[in-house]
Amino acid sequence: MASGPLDGVKVVEFAGIGPGPFCCMLLSDMGADVVRIDRKGGRPSFKNDIPARGRRHVALDLKDANDVNVALAMIEKADVLIEGFRPQVMERLGLGPDVALARNPRLIYGRMTGWGQTGPLAEVAGHDLNYIALSGALHAMGRRHDAPAPPLNLVGDYGGGSLYLAMGVCAALFEASKSGKGQVIDAAITDGAASLMSVIYGLRASGIWSDERDANLLDGGAHFYDVYKTSDGKFVSIASLEPQFYALLLEKTGLKDDPAFAAHMVKPEWSALSEKVGALIATKTRDEWTALMEGTDVCFAPVLSMAEAPTHAHNVARGTFVEVDGLTQPAPAPRFSRTPSAVQGPPGGMGADAVKILSDWGISARPS
Repeated sequence: MASGPLDGVKVVEFAGIGPGPFCCMLLSDMGADVVRIDRKGGRPSFKNDIPARGRRHVALDLKDANDVNVALAMIEKADVLIEGFRPQVMERLGLGPDVALARNPRLIYGRMTGWGQTGPLAEVAGHDLNYIALSGALHAMGRRHDAPAPPLNLVGDYGGGSLYLAMGVCAALFEASKSGKGQVIDAAITDGAASLMSVIYGLRASGIWSDERDANLLDGGAHFYDVYKTSDGKFVSIASLEPQFYALLLEKTGLKDDPAFAAHMVKPEWSALSEKVGALIATKTRDEWTALMEGTDVCFAPVLSMAEAPTHAHNVARGTFVEVDGLTQPAPAPRFSRTPSAVQGPPGGMGADAVKILSDWGISARPS
């Protein structure tokens, strides 16, 4: 039995990579019945493919007329369609928005791309790093004397892509509940990544932020907002932005006795003060600093590896990680008080239960 605020919502997902599947994982976690159309003869999801969790699978050959008709029958029954192909691919398959919405006027048609459906780059290949490079986000991250630091593919694919598409789907479903009409969502990673930078663009326009990396309030330029190496080669994070938190940092570290640290927000002093903080942090282990500052208003946390994070007491207490089918993985987020989300099942499957799935949706057609 599905659990979550999207219980009862039917989603057709056309198999892809990256942000589209992650968006569908979020929808599934929130209770949607996500049926993924896999390529017939393709490889099944591997057991550790966490973003593929919570799906049911139907394998189709979208170059076969009968299987295209099966896909159209599924679209007619769906509330949401998610695809992540290049522009015009779905149109060439006979499954584009015009065809889909003609058959199902209430359908929310979600399109996930890097560059968007329009624009000079719309048709060309790209990856997360390229999209965040074009948005201004990549240039802002990293140390001043080094190249910009790739932030995994979190800012582009998953932040600017998956999350914006999931938000768009939920908003469009709400609007359709009033109007009875579906619509197309053009979710471009470049657009989403630029949107994520709204605060920073505002700070830059106000003269508070410079284009120089490692020289600003939140990019490691400030001595009270940075990551420092400890004596055992590990790291701690300090983010003592507000005056009261900064005062506590100075008290806990003993730096209150150094008059230079009175220059909390004096930007020209930050670099020299960072060196002093770094030298001090390097005198103790990560665990020693954790024992001293964790749980206080210093705004502190040890930098944990992915092996360590699931065992931290706070994460354990909140159930931030769960185990499904022997695989430890992040739990669904956010949390709902009345309609809690849940992992609907492990990854896997390539259409062995297609007949049952189609029957559940009230479809009598059969794949070729």
